[in-house]
Amino acid sequence: MTASMQFKRSPLAMALLGILHLEPMHPYAIQRRIKEWGKDKVVNVSQRAALYKTIGRLQDAGLVTVRETGRDQQYPERTVYAITEAGRAACAAWLADMIGDPRNEYPEFPAALSFLMLLGPDGARIELERRAKSLRAKLAEMTADAEQAAAMALPRVVMLEDEYLRAVTEAESRWLEGVIADLTAGTLTWSWESLVPHHDTHLETP
Repeated sequence: MTASMQFKRSPLAMALLGILHLEPMHPYAIQRRIKEWGKDKVVNVSQRAALYKTIGRLQDAGLVTVRETGRDQQYPERTVYAITEAGRAACAAWLADMIGDPRNEYPEFPAALSFLMLLGPDGARIELERRAKSLRAKLAEMTADAEQAAAMALPRVVMLEDEYLRAVTEAESRWLEGVIADLTAGTLTWSWESLVPHHDTHLETP
């Protein structure tokens, strides 16, 4: 098995290969391009060390290669990387798999919901209301971004991740409002005593 086949993909690695599809770049320019295009909403590039580490792993796997090195006064480093043919093939395969094959990514929120009962009905309502408020502000920001993109006449295909995130956020916001309403009305409630008889049953594997 080759190093490229053994490479454990990640959203950051996929984004790096996607950016390098366009032209060779040095790490700082890659990070800047991801932020300029708003892809940092879906790919975490906040940690420069993680970006360098991922590039190093891609290089070790033969998916990128050093095009040139040098320095100038504008950037602290000028190691320019280019995607290889193996990198292009890997990126295409990753995209097809990531888009066509849904996977459980184990996000934090559902994990926390699975233990929401520990907060009690009042505590749960307070925290869900706090989340709902944050989501409303986020939706307002997303709507403004969408209006700006429409004014710029950007192709829809380059904004699909924003469209998806907005739809998911809208759906979560509606669901949250329903749960909060049930908690407020008392139709969703519990006590520790009421949960104890179901403790073993809930943990049983079907």
